[in-house]
Amino acid sequence: MQKMMSYMRSAMEKYNMVTEGDKIAVGLSGGKDSVALLWCLARMRLFYPVKYELSAITIDPGFGGHETDYSVLEELCDKIEVPYHIKRTHIGEIIFDVRKEENPCSLCARMRRGALHDAVKEIGYGKVALGHHMDDAVETFMMNLFHEARIGCFSPVTYLSRKDIYMIRPMIFARESDCARVVRKEELPIVKSICPADEKTERERTKELLNSLEKRYPDIRYKILGAMQRGNINGF
Repeated sequence: MQKMMSYMRSAMEKYNMVTEGDKIAVGLSGGKDSVALLWCLARMRLFYPVKYELSAITIDPGFGGHETDYSVLEELCDKIEVPYHIKRTHIGEIIFDVRKEENPCSLCARMRRGALHDAVKEIGYGKVALGHHMDDAVETFMMNLFHEARIGCFSPVTYLSRKDIYMIRPMIFARESDCARVVRKEELPIVKSICPADEKTERERTKELLNSLEKRYPDIRYKILGAMQRGNINGF
């Protein structure tokens, strides 16, 4: 827990993610990463030198035409005194039933981000915190290299001029294993994704590749992130 918050504080200060009086909405999917992010940001309100307000938003894709049960997340938010909002959508039906996308992940992610950004504006917040960590950054970098022949990644801080909101990624220095450790030790609830493409994506294949390389080059993810920082790739 302390280790995770240390990583987050380092990222928040290095990239000036939080300013006095910010209203930050956490994109809470229900997976371990977003739950760990919410928990730590809620705890950090007690001691972080810059004061901020916190809320949580869940975008329900409506996979299979059904509403997902997020009651455990509602209970968690009540416990940590964070306002919670659920936005129900038909994204799952559009992607899988209407369009029958063969490669659904990219379009689904764009639609969910759009719904999240709209929801952030609806509650009057100016920043949205996403649960992306170091593993996500390195995987994205490699996927862009392999599939698009370009050097690039998402940024630690992104300003969306059309929506006038900032996206921040406070866990960018943490590993996925750190998120899992926080959830396990704090006994936090998660909501399992019922996406038909879950664990069958190109990201999962990239993760497996990096895991195999890590057996020979133990620090490969740290080295790739370090190279991104030295090259100032997308603001790193």
